[in-house]
Parts: sequence; structure tokens; C-alpha cells
Amino acid sequence: MSRERTRVIRIGDRVIGGGNPVLIQSMCNTKTQDVEATVGQIKALTEAGCDIIRVAVPDMEAAEALKQIKKQISIPLVADIHFDYRLAIASIESGADKIRINPGNIGSADRVRAVVEKAREYDIPIRVGVNSGSLEKNLIEKYGGVTAEGIVESALHKVRMIEELGYENLVISIKSSDVLMCIKAHQLIAGQSDYPLHVGITEAGTLASGTVKSSVGLGIILYEGIGDTIRVSLTGDPVEEVKTAKLILKTLGLRKGGVEVVSCPTCGRTRIDLISLANQVEKMVSEFDHLDIKVAVMGCVVNGPGEAREADLGIAGGIGEGLLIKKGEVIRKVPEDELLNALKEELIKMQ
Repeated sequence: MSRERTRVIRIGDRVIGGGNPVLIQSMCNTKTQDVEATVGQIKALTEAGCDIIRVAVPDMEAAEALKQIKKQISIPLVADIHFDYRLAIASIESGADKIRINPGNIGSADRVRAVVEKAREYDIPIRVGVNSGSLEKNLIEKYGGVTAEGIVESALHKVRMIEELGYENLVISIKSSDVLMCIKAHQLIAGQSDYPLHVGITEAGTLASGTVKSSVGLGIILYEGIGDTIRVSLTGDPVEEVKTAKLILKTLGLRKGGVEVVSCPTCGRTRIDLISLANQVEKMVSEFDHLDIKVAVMGCVVNGPGEAREADLGIAGGIGEGLLIKKGEVIRKVPEDELLNALKEELIKMQ
């Protein structure tokens, strides 16, 4: 089921499914009970481009904290619940815009029913989450190990549990740290369900390895038209998750806006500190996220102007100086230490 044909689900003031834009989600790594720290992180994530934020709710203090957090943020708040159905109910009453549960570990059928009834009362979606690491023993035995087929069967079984209670305001999430297994699972479930899918490669790793695994996995899944919200799971600052997710969506043409920076890989002709300059440019252009342009940072004046031709703006370094390029045409020469400011001045003019 392509994202254009999935059901439309409302999460707070955002809408997913039915061909609506793919939204970026992240998760706080603060203690939810620490309202000030959690709100601070959510605001930083919102500024970076996060659309939906999830927080852990391990105890009743965290569930109560959602009330204060919700008052101070501007994006939908999702409560992540494991094991204790009472925390799910309390989180809904505290203003959560969506809850994430695994019906298999929330308790008896009566407890699942109590959570569903509370979600129905407040008209909020339930995200049914299944990870490969928590696959049921009977499915592992059935398929001879943890497989994409087992993950999908587990998820759809849990969806049916909730459907049988007369509730269909659902989002499905099936994750694995095995990229190829995760891709296959999403291909399978997309053909068997029309619920919106939250997509991610779980436990992807640190910034470097996690970015690569998430980019490959999410890139393939999204390119095939699957996925309505995404999270890049990284061990580190959640802001980096959002930055990577934005770049994945932009690269696939699923999100417009913001300055795209392209830079050459450096070679023996490079006569400036291109690595440092490219990093400075990437940081600087974040101030111009409302623009939808491409900026090129090139290391030499031999190929720089030609390679930067497809960019809206570009700089190419020489010996102690560089060229400022606009739409493939050289505007002027600029001393090396003024290249960054010259580029910024042109960006300001384009606002």
C-alpha cells in the first residue's frame, strides 16, 4: 500500500497518510519527569525541523509531567508505553496526542480494552509497535528465526486485537536493526494493510554508522512509496536525527525548502581549507532554511565554476582567494578569509 493510499490519521494538529507529506519524528533522551530539560530539548528539535516528538513514560510521575510539557511545546506529543497499561491511560488523560504501545506486553485483554476505550474517549491514535528484538517465541519457531514475515505477522495480529475492539485509529511501526530485514518487512506489510506506517531502522548506531544504515534503509523504503512518518534512530543528540531525516527526505524529493549544500571531495588541486569551509557553510546556511536553493563549495578554480554551474550560488577556492559564483557565472574574486561572508551577503539578498 503506497503512502498515497494509506488511511488519513490525525496526530494533534498534524495529519499523516493519504499522500500527506512524510513527517519527521524524534524521541527525547531526557528524563520525562524533568519538565524543563524535556521542554528545552523539544524546542531545539522543533527548531531543527522535528514534526512529532515522542517521550518515554516509565512511571506515573512521567505521565503526570506530560501535562506541563504539553503546555509549552508546539508539536504533537507521543507517549511511549511499555508493560503498564495504567501509564497509557494516565498519559492520554495528561494530553498525549498519540500513544505507542505493544499490545502483547501491555497485559491481559481487559487491560488492552481499557487502553483502547480511553484512546476512543479522547479520539487519539494508537501506534502499534513491534520490534524484531521482541518477536514472540511461537513466531520465531514458526519461521525458524527472526524474519520479516514473523515481524509482519506479529504486527498484524496486534492490529487485529485492537480492530476487534472496534477501534481503527491506528499507526503501525515495525522495526529491526537489520536493514534488509526491515526493508522486506515494510514491503510485505504495505501489501497487507492500509494503515499509515511509521518507519525507522531501530538501534541504528552512532552518528556515522547510524546515518548510513538509516539512509540506506529509509531511502529504499521511502523511494518505493512506503512510509508516512520516519525516525532516524541515532545514539547521540536527537537534533542530529532530525537533520539526517530532513536530508533523506530532501534527497528523495519528498521535502522542499532549505539550502542544500554540495561540496567537492577535495584533491591535490585544493588550495584552501575546504573541509573547514564546507562545514562552516553548512552551519551558516541553517539560518536560511526558508530558501529553496543549492549552494556549491568547490576546492579549486580549475573545475569549480563548471562543477558549480547547477547550483544557485557557489564559491571556489584558489591560492589565498576564491571565486563567488552565481548561476554558473563568476561574480567576483574574494579574499579567502572573506568567502564565507560574501556568500552570506548573497543569501541575504535572495531572501
